[in-house]
Amino acid sequence: MNGKRCEESALSIAYLMEPSDANLAGNVHGGIIMKHIDNIAGTVAFRHARSNVVTVSVDRLDFHAPVYIGNLLKLSASVNMVGRTSMEVGVRVEAEEMLTGKVNHTASAYLTLVALDEHGVPKQVPPLLVVSDNEKRRHAEATQRRKVRLEERRREKA
Repeated sequence: MNGKRCEESALSIAYLMEPSDANLAGNVHGGIIMKHIDNIAGTVAFRHARSNVVTVSVDRLDFHAPVYIGNLLKLSASVNMVGRTSMEVGVRVEAEEMLTGKVNHTASAYLTLVALDEHGVPKQVPPLLVVSDNEKRRHAEATQRRKVRLEERRREKA
């Protein structure tokens, strides 16, 4: 199985936040942002595996700044690490104030997704080819997060 570079599946997308996305104070609901995070992560993982994928965990999701009605919600995502059947996808979320152009880092998340075959059984995914220094750094950090996740699972089962 041939490996794939991060850039082959990476994506960026933007959504204009509307009143239906927010509460009465004009703040966009966290759940709306979470849905967009899961959607882009799933799409990136699907592009890497070229098969159906499911989200198995969200390792971390931190909100750093609010998003308001009228902001442009910008998401960027790429595969950070690949196991045998799983992939970690990192997502960065920014909110752009349309009138000023000011951009705030709104949230970051790491999601683990598993590729499935046509019977819904986990299937092997192509290895990830990490080339740039940034890709190598993200891969090393993802490897550490994976070790922590696996150790936490072991403790939960004990």
